[in-house]
Amino acid sequence: MRSLPAGDPGIPDPRSATRFLVWLANQSRPTLVAGIGLGVVWMVAQALAPAAIGRAIDAGLTARDPGALVTWGLVLLGLGVLQAVAGVLRHRCAVHNWLAAAYRTVQLTVEAANRLGATLPRRVAAGEMVSIGTSDIGQIGSAMEILARGSGAVVALVTITVILLTASVPLGLVVVLGVPVLMVAVGLLIRPLHRRQRTYRDQEGRLTTRVGDIVHGLRVLRGVGGEQVVAARYRVESQALRAEGVRVARVDSLLAAVQILLPGLFLALVTWLGARFALRGEISAGQLVAFYGYTAFLVTPLRTITETIDQLTRGHVAARRVVDLLRLTPELADPARPVRLPDGPGELVDPCSGVVVRPGRFTALATAEPADAVTITDRLGRYVDSDATLHGVPLRDVALATVRERILVVDNDAHLFTGVLRAELDPHDVADEATIAAALATASATDIVAALPDGLDSPVAERGREFSGGQQQRLRLARALVADPEILLLVEPTSAVDAHTEARIAARLGPARAGRTTLVCTTSPLVLRQADHVIVVEDGKVVAEGRHEDLLGTEPRYAATVSRAES
Repeated sequence: MRSLPAGDPGIPDPRSATRFLVWLANQSRPTLVAGIGLGVVWMVAQALAPAAIGRAIDAGLTARDPGALVTWGLVLLGLGVLQAVAGVLRHRCAVHNWLAAAYRTVQLTVEAANRLGATLPRRVAAGEMVSIGTSDIGQIGSAMEILARGSGAVVALVTITVILLTASVPLGLVVVLGVPVLMVAVGLLIRPLHRRQRTYRDQEGRLTTRVGDIVHGLRVLRGVGGEQVVAARYRVESQALRAEGVRVARVDSLLAAVQILLPGLFLALVTWLGARFALRGEISAGQLVAFYGYTAFLVTPLRTITETIDQLTRGHVAARRVVDLLRLTPELADPARPVRLPDGPGELVDPCSGVVVRPGRFTALATAEPADAVTITDRLGRYVDSDATLHGVPLRDVALATVRERILVVDNDAHLFTGVLRAELDPHDVADEATIAAALATASATDIVAALPDGLDSPVAERGREFSGGQQQRLRLARALVADPEILLLVEPTSAVDAHTEARIAARLGPARAGRTTLVCTTSPLVLRQADHVIVVEDGKVVAEGRHEDLLGTEPRYAATVSRAES
């Protein structure tokens, strides 16, 4: 068995859900083929057991031949051993195929999320991504796992049919004609089941998205008194989801009952007919026992075939959603012929607003409207298409990877991820202890780490929920300083901290970034007075530039903006 997951998931075929599943199957072809072969051996060994028992009765007991009885007893033992060995190996292959398909799909979806970047939250709801990760990936794995058992069930069914037709044409025809009838009856329930499952899955994704929105905006909702309204709306939607889940379970339970009832009735029919044939002398006692064994055994392949259809249908539905994700393209694409940026520091310019960020300086951007600061940094960081330039080269002509390497944008929508804090602050594992310590000191976050039981080796919960808003903000700033980019664009990096902490950060940030280009979007006078240069923007355009102290005396609008922030 190969280790999982694979280092390179490969290039998928996202043209359709069927092509994607076929591509996944091809990626695990050796173990998939081995699993199917072992599944056939495993199921056929079980199918031949009734024949061996029947021969033991006719040749051994009825004919009173001890030698024949021993011979067919050994044959039955051999079939049992073969079934056990093939079953164990088939299960190992099936589990490997499940894990390989699931892991590969996880890798592809994560790669798609990374490739989409800022496009992802605008194109895919958070609940949809959660549902893909928690439900769809497992369904795709199950579709690969069931192939071994399903193939064995089909071959076993064909084997039994041939044996029955050879022994008794009437009974064989009953089985040959009865099996399709049973499959059609079960199939009639599968389509409405999956229609309701799709409806349930879509509602579940929407509700998961709403939960995330509520948790994110809980503080705001409480502030405006909307918590009860939103809670009532969520209660209604969750009850609707529960009702849909009950409808799904109702059809699912009916399907499970039919899978037992119909084969049971079929077993009774074949046994009754076989007994009549045996009484008339048309079949032997051993053949009657074999027929009963075949009919009883048919329940297993019939249920397996039904389960195969069910799992493949579920896998196809899940693959369709994964394919929809893989087909998405980023709003920003690499140019056909990327231009190489000159080495060293250069001016970062946004012609639309007139903002010019000079190299190697600590610049502050003060805007009357916070949205203007976000819009400008999006252009300067090339998160939207614009005419922004670095070294006079349009950013749209530069490879996105190069832009991300040279320019780092940090805003308050950035998240802390689950894992060890050290890896959170230094995801590339390239910084030494001194660098991390210096970044924490600059961000005034040393006390946060000191309060943790294991310091930098302490685990961070999802979204860093054990930290307050101000602590998360300081840790995000420390992470940006550890990265030490050539150009750092910070959007309101101190909006959630107290004045004393903000003063410490403002005093330390400039010296920590000495020689590097830094732009801080803020209206905090504590930060503005530390900046080498302040750019004032109104209505999306630069209206003044200079030192903080000079602008206070010459620009009334700037003084009014700073005063609002101070109050």
